[in-house]
Amino acid sequence: MKATIVDLRYRMRDVLKALERSEDVDILYRGRVKGILTTKRPRRAGKVAEHAFFNMRRRKGSVDRDMETLRGGRYRDL
Repeated sequence: MKATIVDLRYRMRDVLKALERSEDVDILYRGRVKGILTTKRPRRAGKVAEHAFFNMRRRKGSVDRDMETLRGGRYRDL
């Protein structure tokens, strides 16, 4: 769906219905796309056994080394 700024103001019900149908809504300003509204997708519930801290007590080695491995280090994202 495409919606202008005026549509957001006066026809918000139609925009929300489109979002309920899982449609993306393109926000137009002066005929150009300024943004896109998308529906929030629910997070998948993971299993406890898949969590990084599961069975942490049974690991061999130092806690500091294990935590550094889990965190990834200070400069990982650079």
